[in-house]
Amino acid sequence: MEPAVACDVVIPCRDEAAALPLVLGALPAGFRPIVVDNGSTDGTADVARRLGATVADEPRPGYGAAVHAGVLAATSEYVAVVDGDDSMDLRELPKLLEAVIDRGVTMAVGRRRPVGRGVWPWHARVGTTVLATWLRRSSGFGVHDLAPMRVCRRDDLLTLDVRDRRFGYPLELMVKAADAGWTVEELDIAYRPRAAGTRSKVSGSVRGTALAVHDFFAVLR
Repeated sequence: MEPAVACDVVIPCRDEAAALPLVLGALPAGFRPIVVDNGSTDGTADVARRLGATVADEPRPGYGAAVHAGVLAATSEYVAVVDGDDSMDLRELPKLLEAVIDRGVTMAVGRRRPVGRGVWPWHARVGTTVLATWLRRSSGFGVHDLAPMRVCRRDDLLTLDVRDRRFGYPLELMVKAADAGWTVEELDIAYRPRAAGTRSKVSGSVRGTALAVHDFFAVLR
């Protein structure tokens, strides 16, 4: 008998075919993967289907667009969001879900802890630190990372009405969650090298980080 689905896991992907077998292979029982194909050209959607994942197609480019499409496709009470490049271990998801269900926080988020040197490029880490520090000081929202792995109730997330469809999505989510009075628990998660053949769309280059910063400041205006 298949285990009951406790949480849908939204995995926004663009050209992550090489990583998906590792990502989905680590998914705990009770967590249903929803792979959002965001314009891949490497057969990501075919790999995801072959591995048993639900696939949602979002042709509009952008992290926020892919996440939103995945949340709309979700049907469970709880929804998680995690990157599809195997830099985070999906076996850590149950402890985030536990924080929401058992301890009653509105959202549980992962705080990345690099497992080695060079895993988290300096330009990406500095940008994240600056934004998280601003968020804590301006709102009292006690986070040190921009929720690369997160779990909350699906209905709560949809009610928050996050509008950014590009890289600014995580920051807008955190700002609106703070304004709405959400409670948050931050838990350490391992941050490791991405699967061979994959590259971060944000931290993988200075240009990618610069585009993300541009979107972040658009959220703050």
